[in-house]
Amino acid sequence: MSTRTAWLAWSLAALSVTMFVANVMLYFLAPSAQSTSNWGTVGTVSDTLSFVSFLAFPLVGALIASRRPHNPIGWILLADSLLWMLIDTFEYYSTYGVTQRGSLPFSVAIAALNNWLWVPTVGLVGTYLLLLFPDGKLPSKRWRPLAWIAGAVIVLLSISGFFAPGPLQNLEEVQNPFGLEGLPWIAYAGYAVLPLLPLCILASAASLVMRYRRSGGEVRQQIKWIAFAASFMGVLYLSIMSVGIVSLLVSAPETPNDLGTRSLWGALLEDVGVLSFAGVPVAIGFAVLKYRLYDIDLLINRTLVYGSLTATLVALYFGGIVVLQRVFVLLTGQQSTLAVVASTLLIAALFTPLRRRIQSFIDRRFYRRKYDARKTLEAFSSKLRDETDLDALSEDLTSVVWETMQPAHVTLWLRPDTVPKGEHPD
Repeated sequence: MSTRTAWLAWSLAALSVTMFVANVMLYFLAPSAQSTSNWGTVGTVSDTLSFVSFLAFPLVGALIASRRPHNPIGWILLADSLLWMLIDTFEYYSTYGVTQRGSLPFSVAIAALNNWLWVPTVGLVGTYLLLLFPDGKLPSKRWRPLAWIAGAVIVLLSISGFFAPGPLQNLEEVQNPFGLEGLPWIAYAGYAVLPLLPLCILASAASLVMRYRRSGGEVRQQIKWIAFAASFMGVLYLSIMSVGIVSLLVSAPETPNDLGTRSLWGALLEDVGVLSFAGVPVAIGFAVLKYRLYDIDLLINRTLVYGSLTATLVALYFGGIVVLQRVFVLLTGQQSTLAVVASTLLIAALFTPLRRRIQSFIDRRFYRRKYDARKTLEAFSSKLRDETDLDALSEDLTSVVWETMQPAHVTLWLRPDTVPKGEHPD
């Protein structure tokens, strides 16, 4: 690792952090920009968490780039973090400059630059990060056309976004100052090329799946890390939607509610979902640097168990409240807090037995080899306490080793009985 490369990597990360601080300041200086923020969340807490979660991208990128400078993954993370920070800096700056006319110079021009920056930001992570993960090389030469096509799509969409005439994104009352009014077909060309970007992203994801199927050992573990982080984030957002729908059903019909703010469960899940974005670069860092690489299997197991357990308990909790409230309304004509108390006691009583059953099911379904090995060892341990025949015990031990470890061959050596010193054999 050269000192110059490390200095460059950490300088880019420091620049991203500096822009992050500027974004936070602009966020509070420009309240009108908060409703159009690219971070996509509502509320000060969620916005703050989204700011913090995206700090993982430059920090992990600098760590990888400084230690693995020849692997482009770290540099892609650094470039993408800079683009994300630049998008929000430009958006807050231009929104404040447009709403407070004359307060900031070049606000409209900067808004026009921000009109197309999302394209390379999404394209870098969605295509090249997946294509080159984890070693920085394409899976094979057959994937080179996809890399060239993705690059061409990113360039064409960026040019179209910069020169397309019409109103600017998030500033519909302002026209693009760089738009070519005499060439309206530029905007239509951008719309025609736009569907190719998600197709390139899907193809890049398919390349990662193909790499996983054809690889083994460390590469498989590395891919498991990023797949786990992406899956965890997806499950969280599905949970947010589910809790929002259930909260609508539980809440009184006359009480209007907004998705994501209906309950404490919804608010907490939304904040955790925002923080889950940080899990993607963190998982990439673990995978590329090969730090605690094989711990991913344990993480996946625990996540499957406790994720399923949480979903089941939440469904039982809200379902119990709904059913019991209906019963109380039929019997007494009004709702009662006893429904909440009874549901809480039910959840407390079911936690341990449900966890054991789910753990057993997960082990049988997804970790069958480990499950069978554990059952074989348990059976051998119980037999070991009662077995006295050495020959039978030797056969059982050989069979257990063969079933659990599956070696190429098994040989059992028994040390012969020795005669204590000073004694003579009879």
